[in-house]
Amino acid sequence: MDWKKILFIALDVVLGIYVVLAMTAFNNPDEKLNVCSDVKVNIQEESTEGFLTEADVLNMLQQARISLLAKPMQQINTRQVEETLEGNDLIDNVECFKSVNGVVCINIVQRVPVVHVMAQNGDDYYVDNHNDVMQHNNYTCNLLVATGNISKPFASKVLASVVRQIMSDSFWRNQVVQLNVLDDHSIELIPRVGSHVIYLGQGRDIARKLNRLQKFYTYGLSQTGWNRYSRISVEFDNQIICKRRSKKHS
Repeated sequence: MDWKKILFIALDVVLGIYVVLAMTAFNNPDEKLNVCSDVKVNIQEESTEGFLTEADVLNMLQQARISLLAKPMQQINTRQVEETLEGNDLIDNVECFKSVNGVVCINIVQRVPVVHVMAQNGDDYYVDNHNDVMQHNNYTCNLLVATGNISKPFASKVLASVVRQIMSDSFWRNQVVQLNVLDDHSIELIPRVGSHVIYLGQGRDIARKLNRLQKFYTYGLSQTGWNRYSRISVEFDNQIICKRRSKKHS
């Protein structure tokens, strides 16, 4: 037998096993020895819409006595983090996971308010992008304000849709500052420019009504002046009814 050859083969096998084990250990560090070095919070629409900031999220975890930094990764319960944050009224969905480099990542989809309702019955709340009511809180946001005879079902089923159509158009998003709901649930708009009130009627065919009104703005008010009328109605198809401002208010 060639003992020298057998010895070389044995050494090759041992070396191969060592390399495999070393690479496995390198690529999969022992989680028991790995601690959380950073927490990264990613909030959808944080900079443009919604209420939440990264500091708010970390504060929620702190109030729930969930500490992450410097904690062994094996002891971090990502499901507990998700359930804690999902219990907040401002959050729609949470995904939490651990990376191999000691970072805990938290991705959040927040509920985005679309209108601030201040009803004549004293109700004060928001309606979000899913048409659900959000209770008023200490956060502030630059939103359209809706006043008048507004019930929560009307706000969810009708008003939120009207507001989304207004906000989807850059012109009306900058022009309309307030909505007012009358007792028959017809809707008025208060514009930023001009001293008139826009009457939409019922909350149907809003896009067509606004399109007709924008043409009137372009070809009508630009010639006669923005303050000539006190009330402009686009309630009915194919017509615009204007009420002239009295001379004493001209």
